[in-house]
This record gives sequence, structure tokens and C-alpha cells, in this order.
Amino acid sequence: MDESHFFREATLRICGSLEIEKAMQQCLRFLARYLPATHMAFHIYDRELGIVETVAMATIDNARSMALRTPLSSQGMQQVEAQRAMRTKLVARARDDAVAGPVARQLGVENFSVLILDLALEGSFVGTVSVFSEAEIHFNPHHVKLISMLNEPFAIALANSLRYRELQALQDMLADDNRYLQDELRSMTGEAVIGAEFGLRPVMELVRQVAPLASPVLLLGETGVGKEVLANAIHNLSPRADGPFIRVNCGAIAESLMDSELFGHEKGAFTGAVSQKRGRFERANGGTIFLDEIGELPPEMQVRLLRVLQEKEIERVGGVETIRVDIRVIAATHRDLEQMLAAGSFREDLYFRLRVFPIAIPPLRHRREDLPVLVQHFIQKKGMEMKLGVIPPLAPGAMDRLMQYAWPGNARELENAVERELIVSRGGPLTFRDIHPGPTNGNGTTAVAGVREAYDNGPLQLDHVMARHIQKVLRMCNGQVEGEKGAAKILAIHPSTLRKRMKKMGIAFGRERRKP
Repeated sequence: MDESHFFREATLRICGSLEIEKAMQQCLRFLARYLPATHMAFHIYDRELGIVETVAMATIDNARSMALRTPLSSQGMQQVEAQRAMRTKLVARARDDAVAGPVARQLGVENFSVLILDLALEGSFVGTVSVFSEAEIHFNPHHVKLISMLNEPFAIALANSLRYRELQALQDMLADDNRYLQDELRSMTGEAVIGAEFGLRPVMELVRQVAPLASPVLLLGETGVGKEVLANAIHNLSPRADGPFIRVNCGAIAESLMDSELFGHEKGAFTGAVSQKRGRFERANGGTIFLDEIGELPPEMQVRLLRVLQEKEIERVGGVETIRVDIRVIAATHRDLEQMLAAGSFREDLYFRLRVFPIAIPPLRHRREDLPVLVQHFIQKKGMEMKLGVIPPLAPGAMDRLMQYAWPGNARELENAVERELIVSRGGPLTFRDIHPGPTNGNGTTAVAGVREAYDNGPLQLDHVMARHIQKVLRMCNGQVEGEKGAAKILAIHPSTLRKRMKKMGIAFGRERRKP
């Protein structure tokens, strides 16, 4: 055979792609013409830990990248050190070798014959390539010579692949750093806890107590009260402040994508997974992950989150490697998790694991003393965003109007109202004429605020509200359920369905209702 032709063609194939698994498969198909090769794998060796990591493997039919770590026995580590001067090694049956055996066992080729070539580049050890043949077919000295000719091309291909992998990891870290810097810029431009010295003072005392610890925190409160701002404050006051702060809106991620988004995936794990991807938990390593709307997590994802909290370990989709993560979890929800527990839609063990340190954030209508400073804060913030040369003042009576409104959307609604007013005022005083406080009660509070106060002082369960409404309609219909003048017609519900609900809620009807 023409050895120059063999070397050139093998080199073109092994160095033909940065995706090492593809290059390996092309090269293996070529090598199979000249030696009985069925499998090929690249490995690197961690001398300090005594671990062999298989980074890629190829057969004639398929190939894949991997990060399969195999710890060596003390005998295996001694053998590695003893054979450093020997570049090529031929093993008749892989399982009989202290180094090749444990690796081959994980790859499912422990009974194969293996030809091992240590790769060096400019005098430095790069890694190892192993070529396997079927169990009954053995390599000969001619095959050893052919593989030895490819030491340098194999070493270059492996070194380039490792550098490429490092570059991808650095790119992911850069994305995390960029997100973190954006968070820092946002905090410098006014993402502060407004009201920390007034209505939110008790909350901030709790924040300062828990911030230095690693304990999970559960933030409870209505939509728009500023749960994310407080989560950011906990992170910034903690020893993890220099690490990433990763936000996850559990209600905004499609259920089919949630595994991949939170835990990441390996290349080829599913259709469209063209490269390895780190998930949100892995990106938050060394920092804080904020799980907003935790009540929206589906049951199977609740199980996986519980494992992360308990074991501090994750596995990427399609991966076999367990990845340790050092994270602090802050969760938030506006939903009643205890009611979800009773309904069976939220795991009890996860609830108590998250509820180590709950912080209830009061709505804006319960801390009206914060309104003036919040209004001024949002005027300044939105004025800067809109590049207004002069920040307009509040018109007389505008603050009174704002103080009388119940703000069902809390601080978020207030921020949007300020932005809208800045747009329509055209530089004039801010009147907030489109804010309608509504009719007042005898005590001077608005009707909306009064209803909300009633709900806050004694939350009404949905079944309770439904029962009261059904009873009211029944009284209007003189107890009649069916017919054109019956309650079912008014409620737009089938009569039999209405009867089932009434029975479940303990509402008497028919003969039961007429009993004295």
C-alpha cells in the first residue's frame, strides 16, 4: 500500500471538522479499509484525580460526543505513569487491562481487542485514541505501524476539539456575565427597593436576616408588588452578590421546553439539539436562581426541582453525567400554595422545602405611605428612559387622586400609569385624570379598596364564593332549578351539573329545601 496516500487521506478526514465525533467517524470508515477497526474513541486523562474522560466515540454507523468519566484504580494510575514512555500499546482483550478495562466496560466493548495510542504534540501529552476490533479478530504489527503514523494528526484534532469545547464554555460564561452586568446596570439606574424605610421596613428586616445565609426563600404577594426587586435585593446583600442572578418565569416556559431550559441538554438529545446547552440551574452556579410563579410548575418538574434542592445535582436532557451545582433558590408566587396542596396540584414535600423562610409582601393599598416616593421614583425613571429634558411636576390634587385609588395591579400598575401620564401630558403638569378612585365608603376609602380589605382580612375560597352566588340566584328563582325561569338557565349551566355542584356544596334543593 502507498503509506503517503494512507497518511494524507486519514489526516484529511480526522482534521476535517471541529465536531470531533463526525471527524472520527469519517476517519474510522477510511481506516476500516486497512485494519479491522469497528470502534474508535478519544480520551483525556486527569492526572490529579486519576480519571479518564472519554470525550467522543464513533462506530461505522454512528458517532457522538460525550463526557464519560471513568475513575481508575490505584493499579490503573500506576500503570499510566509507568507506560508514559510507550506511545503505542496493543491489548488482546480490553477487560484484562487495568486502564483500558474500566473504560471499555463503560463503552460496552470490554471483550474487544484494542490498539491504544498516546498522543503528543510538541512534546506534551494531549490525550489518547483507542481503536477497537471484534473480540475474535486481533491487530497485528502492521496495524500498529499504520496507527502510529497518525499520532500527530490525531493529536491536532483532539487538541482543536478541546479548545473548541473550552471556547463554547467560555461563550456560555460570557453570556451569564453579560446578563449579570445588565442586572448591575439596572440596579444602578434605580432598581432599588423603594419604601424600604417606610411601608416595606418589616419586609426589609426579614430580607437582611436571611440574605447572608444559603437558605431557600419563598416570596409571597400579589402580582406587581415587587417580588423580583426583593429577590434581587436578597442576592445583592448575600455573599453570592458577585455571582450570577438568573431569573426564571415558570409560567412563561412551554412545558415541552421546561426540562431543556432549566437543566440544559446534550447535543443530539432531541430533534433540533444541534449543540450542547447549559440550563438555567447550571448557569446560576455560584449565584442565585429566582423561580418566579413557582405555582405554575407541572408535577413532574416539581419532582426534579425537589431533587435539585435536596441533592444540589442536575442532569442535562440526554446526558448521563451528574453535575453538581452550588445555587441559592428564591421562589415567588401570587397563588395560594396551601390551597394548591389541598387540591393536590402542588407537592407537599416541595412546599415545605421552599417555605424555609417565607416573606409576605404587602400590597400597595396596605402601604400607602410609600406612594409619594414611588410616584417620584417612577417619574424620574421613566423620564430618563424617555429622554425628557425637563421632568414635569405633579399637578395640584394629583397625589390625592393617586392616594385614593386601590391599585389592584400594585407597583407595576403605578409604574405603567406614570409612563402613560408622561406621554399624554406633553410636558405639562401630571394630573392623572384617567385614574378614577371610585365611590367612597363612609370611612373615606374607595369601594374597591373596601372590597379588597374584606378579602385580605378573610380570604374567600372559590367554592365559598360560588355557593353564595348560587344561593343568591336560587332566591331570585324561588328555588326553581330547571326551566326558562330556573337558576340553571340564568347560570348558563346544565341542570344536572348544577344539582351536582349544589349537593357537593351542601346547598339544599327540591324536597330537602322544603323541609322545615
